[in-house]
Amino acid sequence: MFNIGPYSINNSALLAPMAGISDRPFRQLCRDFGAALAISEMVSADARLWDSTKSRQRMDIAGEPGLRSVQIAGYDPNMMANAARHNVAQGAHIIDINMGCPAKKVCSKAAGSALLRDEPLVTSILQAVVAAVDVPVTLKIRTGWCENSRNALEIARIAEQSGVQALTIHGRTRECRFRGEAEYDTIKQVKQAVGIPVIANGDINSPRKAQFVLDSTGADAIMVGRAAQGRPWIFREIQTFLDTGTSSSNMTIKAMHALVIRHITDLHRFYGEFTGIRIARKHVGWYSSQLLKGEELKRSFSRLETAHEQFDVLNRFFAELDGDLPLAA
Repeated sequence: MFNIGPYSINNSALLAPMAGISDRPFRQLCRDFGAALAISEMVSADARLWDSTKSRQRMDIAGEPGLRSVQIAGYDPNMMANAARHNVAQGAHIIDINMGCPAKKVCSKAAGSALLRDEPLVTSILQAVVAAVDVPVTLKIRTGWCENSRNALEIARIAEQSGVQALTIHGRTRECRFRGEAEYDTIKQVKQAVGIPVIANGDINSPRKAQFVLDSTGADAIMVGRAAQGRPWIFREIQTFLDTGTSSSNMTIKAMHALVIRHITDLHRFYGEFTGIRIARKHVGWYSSQLLKGEELKRSFSRLETAHEQFDVLNRFFAELDGDLPLAA
């Protein structure tokens, strides 16, 4: 489909980096369902924070199969360059720079989408990171800081001139956060103006929406975020639709049962039982939204305190369903 440096990206749908969600177990699930690239959770460029359990888990990519892309966030060019070098030494094939996060705790430190207000600093950061590593550097942004300051086109040109090798654009400003509908006209303008690959992001929640966004923007690929929560098979659905024009998930109750058990097992193994149990609750909450009587499962699962209880409740819940039925039924 397109290249990021020396790497061929053969599918059209990528998993967005999402703090607290796109951890190693979830990335692997999405890859198995066809995500062409699954970018890590955002990692702080501040080395003083790297010894925390959360940071170590976010940076844990050792032996992870497929292309490994790590997203870093910060406001200081030297710190960002050092973070890039550190993560490449840990096995990252691609470094992604976050200039799109709208969270207050990130923007209050002049990082994430707050950087879009300072184009000279954007230039300094991009140039420092590109010079620091010998792997491709990519960038994720929003369309601008606010409605009256949509400068994605200017940032895109800076990125291309700085050596960034692919650009993802979320079709909202920082001011919008996740409210309202994403707009794609800005993404189209950027795609027409630069020569590097452009990836469209924002409100892509179905195969038909993916096709619409690709057609309307001319983007090289799309990136899926929240729509993959509780539905990692959306990547297979999207690629099947793009390839054949047919829309079918081929997901049965039995297959979903196996998927959820695998995911929860991986969470317990990766985080340890205490933390794994708690992280499993939100994922099962998302999975339950795909199921009849799912609200009942969500309520009961949220109260469980041991791994044994979690597996027991899941197995009993799915045993009461017709495993051969398509999930949509």
